[in-house]
Amino acid sequence: MTMIDFSNVTKRYEETGDVLRNVSFELEKGEMAFLTGHSGAGKSTLLRLIAAMERCSRGQIIVDGEDLSLAKESQLPFIRRKMGFIYQDYKLLHDRTVFDNVALPLIIAGYGHQEVSRRVRASLEKVGLQGKEKKYPLALSGGEQQRVGIARAVVNKPPIIIADEPTGNLDPDLSAEIMNLFRQFQQVGVTILIATHDISLISQMNNRVLKLDHGQLVQS
Repeated sequence: MTMIDFSNVTKRYEETGDVLRNVSFELEKGEMAFLTGHSGAGKSTLLRLIAAMERCSRGQIIVDGEDLSLAKESQLPFIRRKMGFIYQDYKLLHDRTVFDNVALPLIIAGYGHQEVSRRVRASLEKVGLQGKEKKYPLALSGGEQQRVGIARAVVNKPPIIIADEPTGNLDPDLSAEIMNLFRQFQQVGVTILIATHDISLISQMNNRVLKLDHGQLVQS
């Protein structure tokens, strides 16, 4: 089953022209792939298009059966709930505990207190942070903060994970641990797209690579 399908996708901005040009690729259910390319190649734009944070100028994007170009604005929050997002700078709320950070997507989705508590604890256990629920993010190491970000991304059990430079602030050993976590999620059928500059990491993983060069897909 195809989870992400780009067909001749172009994204144009009036100020800068085409940032992506005629990009086509498919990611299947349970596939993990890397998105790479030079700075300014269009990686972040491509991720924003998948997340329906922006619309493409031409072409078609289908995410888990939903044609994003046909989706109404009111449908977009529900489409985004099918995705977990992980960032280089973690994007955690520093005045909230680890528990509250991970619980946020569930509270937004309207889950009850007991279900929130059960899911948050299960998610933290998956990433090896059981017992850290009451800590605040700044009391954690960088690797632990990224694990909180991953727990928050998967707490809703989304079928798709989008990660933007998730190991950019981590040393090689921690990067390998984070990649091992992604591999575990892939093994239970989650589709994962990871944008990264880390060529050594990509070479160790033996996964498909989507390489952008000035907005064009030159390797898939």
